[in-house]
Amino acid sequence: MRLIDTHTHLDFPDFDDDRERLLATATARGVERMVVLGVDQQNWQRVWNLACHDTRLPAALGLHPVYLAQHRPEHLTQLRQWLERLHGDPRLCAVGEFGLDYYLPALDKARQQSLFEAQLQMACDFDLPALLHVRRSHAQVIATLKRYRPSRAGIVHAFAGSAEEAREYIKLGFKLGLGGAATWPQALRLRKTLMRLPLESLVLETDAPDMAPAMHPGVRNSPEHLPDIARALADIMGVEAQVLADATRRNTCELFGWPHDD
Repeated sequence: MRLIDTHTHLDFPDFDDDRERLLATATARGVERMVVLGVDQQNWQRVWNLACHDTRLPAALGLHPVYLAQHRPEHLTQLRQWLERLHGDPRLCAVGEFGLDYYLPALDKARQQSLFEAQLQMACDFDLPALLHVRRSHAQVIATLKRYRPSRAGIVHAFAGSAEEAREYIKLGFKLGLGGAATWPQALRLRKTLMRLPLESLVLETDAPDMAPAMHPGVRNSPEHLPDIARALADIMGVEAQVLADATRRNTCELFGWPHDD
């Protein structure tokens, strides 16, 4: 299988001791590219350094809602400056990770919304896909996307919504990121939704080092696990693993404007 991991945080210190080994193993298992996403102003340079060092690691830069307390107004200005400077560089593939998180009550919703809209506008301005964090906030995210309607759309990371919410995202051109969450037997609602999702709207991800799948419980998640995740998701959906791999790779390449030969 040839696979692409659309959501990782491989710049995190969790990988400092064995990043090169991990990349070699993931590549040997068929994982061709691993998108590395920024979460705050302090890690953009680390993310970009990885992208410059290794063509397997395209970069996305953004301000994650969970780190709301660390974000400052000037960070939005600096993000725009980064995007302006890197505009047209193929190593930059998206704006992200950004979005809305209503799961954590301490995160101010108004501040989140302002940050979300500012970054969504940047995705529109620079014609880049938006890689979205959406937790218990689907209705608000969908309503906002309907106002902005970004031409390149993007990915709803770690999709765990309903079939109806999936349809709304798909109408807006967004792909749905699937990873380890649905591999757990207790994820009954998500598994039922999975069986109703069209292959042409799906992409694969790990969210490494988070969201370990059921076959690797309690360990650091890694792109090395993506083939196992793909096989488990294909089994849930009732399709061949190769069919899911081919469809999600094609979807990912089309979204990011990467060449594909299948």
